[in-house]
Amino acid sequence: MITTRGWAAIGAAAALVLLWMGFGEPELLAGGIFLLSSVLIGALIVRRSRPDADLTRFITPLRVHEGDRARVEIRLFARRPLRPLIIEDEVSRLGRARFATARAGRNSSVTAHYEIVCRPRGVYQIGPAELVISDPFDLAAVRSTAGGIDRLVVYPSIEELDGFPATRGHDPSVQSAHPSHAPSGGDDFFTLREYRLGDDLRRVHWPSSAKRDELMIRQLEIPWQSRALVLMDSRASAHTPDSFEHAVRGAASVLHHFYRGGYLPQLWIGDTARPSAPAPYEIAMEKLAAVQPMEGLDLRHAVLRMRQHGYSGGALVMITGRLDEDNLAVFQTLGRDYSRTVLMVVADEDPEFLAPFKLGGAAAVQVGAGDRWSKAWTEAIGAGRWSTASPG
Repeated sequence: MITTRGWAAIGAAAALVLLWMGFGEPELLAGGIFLLSSVLIGALIVRRSRPDADLTRFITPLRVHEGDRARVEIRLFARRPLRPLIIEDEVSRLGRARFATARAGRNSSVTAHYEIVCRPRGVYQIGPAELVISDPFDLAAVRSTAGGIDRLVVYPSIEELDGFPATRGHDPSVQSAHPSHAPSGGDDFFTLREYRLGDDLRRVHWPSSAKRDELMIRQLEIPWQSRALVLMDSRASAHTPDSFEHAVRGAASVLHHFYRGGYLPQLWIGDTARPSAPAPYEIAMEKLAAVQPMEGLDLRHAVLRMRQHGYSGGALVMITGRLDEDNLAVFQTLGRDYSRTVLMVVADEDPEFLAPFKLGGAAAVQVGAGDRWSKAWTEAIGAGRWSTASPG
C-alpha cells in the first residue's frame, strides 16, 4: 500500500526525529511529524478509494503475422469516482502499457488504446489489467485487477510461393497439374471422429453424437491428390536459433501456399507420433506460432510410427536445418508414399547429405538464414515437374 516514495518519506521523517533528539531544534521534529502524517493520511485516502470498475478489452486483429501491428482498446466503466487513476495493461514478454487520468466520475467511462508491434511469433497473454489509485503525493497506493485475460496469436511471417506439384493419383499413368480441390473431403464415407473447432457442422453425425453425448463428425475420404504432409524437423540438434526461426517461416509459407492452392495439408512438428488431421488454417498456424526446438526427439522412430497409420498423398515437404542420416532415413521411408517430395534446407553451404535426395527425385530448396524462401522455391521447382497454375 505504501509506495517507494512513501517509504522514503518515512525514512526522512525518522532521520529528522533523530536529528531533533540530537540538536533539540523543534523545526526538525515538526518536519518529521509532517512527513509521517502525510503518509498516514495518504494511506487512509487510498484505503477508502478502492477501485470499483469493469474493464473490457478489444484486440484488432486477434491473429496477426510476425512484424504486423495489433491495436488494443481498453474501456473502463467506473461505478464510483476514481482519482487519480492509472491503468496498466501488460502483454506477456512484449511490454506494458500505462495510462493515467486525473479523474473518472461515477458511472462514467474511460477509453484508451495502444498498439503492439507483434514480434517475435508466439502466443501472448494480455491482461489482466491493473488499476492503481494513489494519494496526491503518491505516498500510498492501492492496486486491483480488472478485466479478463485475452490471447494474441502471432503467426510466423510468410512469403508468397509460386508453383504447385503435378501430383499423381493411385494410377501412375494419371497426372494432375493441380490437386483435386475438396475442402470438406471426398464423396466416400471414411470414418467417424470427434468434433474439432472449425469443423463444418453439416458433417455432424447426430445419431452417434446422441449415443456418445459428444459431437461426432463424418470424416469423408480426402482425395489422394489433394493430400500433403508438411514435416518440420524440430530437433534442437538440427538447428541454430536463426535456422530454426527461418525453418518455421518456411513451414508457414508452405502451409499458406498449399491451403490457398486447394490442398488439405497435414502438419507434423514432432509434438505427436502422427501428424494431425487436416485442420483449419488458423489451428495449423497457431501450432507453428508456438513451436520450439525439441531436445531428444527420435526422428526415425517417430516417422516409422507415423507410417504405420498409412498416410500418403500427393506432396511431401520436409523442412530442416542441418541434414543428417536421420533426414535421409525419413525421405527413404516416406518418399515412396508421396508422388512428389520437396526438401527445404536452411544452410549456407551445400549439405553433405544433399546428393542422395536429388538422386531420389526430391526437389531441393536451399537458403541461408537470411535469404528468401520464395526465390529459392521458384528456382528449385522446375517447370517440368511442377505447375505454376493454381486449381480453378
